[in-house]
Amino acid sequence: MKILFYDTKKFELDYLLEKIGSNIESYFFKNSLNSKTYIDEKYHDADAISAFVFSKLDEETLAKFKNLKFIFLRSVGYSNVDLNYCKKRNINVFNTPNYGNSTVAEYAFSLLLTLSKKIIEARDAIFVGEIEQENLRGIELYSKTIGVIGVGAIGRKVINIAHGFGMEVLAYDINKNGAYNFVELDELLKKSDFISINCPLNDKTRNLIDKIAISKMKKNAIIINSARGEIIDSEALYWALAENKIKGAALDVIECEEYMCQNWKKCCKNFELKNTCLKKFFFIQKMLQLPNVIITPHNAYNTTEAGKRILDMTLSNIQSAINFNYSAKNLVLI
Repeated sequence: MKILFYDTKKFELDYLLEKIGSNIESYFFKNSLNSKTYIDEKYHDADAISAFVFSKLDEETLAKFKNLKFIFLRSVGYSNVDLNYCKKRNINVFNTPNYGNSTVAEYAFSLLLTLSKKIIEARDAIFVGEIEQENLRGIELYSKTIGVIGVGAIGRKVINIAHGFGMEVLAYDINKNGAYNFVELDELLKKSDFISINCPLNDKTRNLIDKIAISKMKKNAIIINSARGEIIDSEALYWALAENKIKGAALDVIECEEYMCQNWKKCCKNFELKNTCLKKFFFIQKMLQLPNVIITPHNAYNTTEAGKRILDMTLSNIQSAINFNYSAKNLVLI
């Protein structure tokens, strides 16, 4: 099997080279894959592609690979893949679910704590030598209410951590599985002191948190998003923060991450820049200037343990494909 690995980090390269079987003809690329990516003709006959969420595997991109049979995503989500086109071409898509449930949930709470306890302000005060206790007063989590939007594997971990802090939990999900305190979204927005977004991105959740939703929140509410940036309308969020309609936001993901990446010195993700993103990125840039906002570079998944689980699961998916094991639990689409 001939596989092209995109979005490849150094530790992934080292790990895969050590573990991958001799029956795999593998090629590794640092950059992402999309319709603008240069692909040498010698790779057009690839049987499989492996990529992370930064690659956009649409029809225009996938049509270049005439022998393509498999896509091995090194991620939980697959909103970056044109599943309808894959179904037409009988391209089997695998993902890596549950690799980082604890990892992402821990990161979400790290963001929550950093913002609510004013940890960055306290660190900066030490550097400049101007320590004013009034400006460093934080918020206690005990007995506060956290609303968890999306009660999948990660959302459930967030709830477990919240209970450890003695917090009240409200949950919202279209699938009300488990003994959780499920409420309607409006009630969650109105009653929550903290709102953690942990749902997948799809047509129903895109811009779920818009100006109308934000207007229902408490004035002291803090939003944490470690899921997908497009779940929050950036313009609406900036308006709410600038006008003190809510207290703060801690975001590991943003709309149009491709624009943010272009400002990084070592951005190796080969994104397609959309004109529609320019306006959104303008408001994200303005949010970066606000003292009640933390933005990190889609890093919640990034731990040594989670990285190894992704790669082990990917290798298992590849072996399932070689063995034609279509009952494999990580198969998204046949």
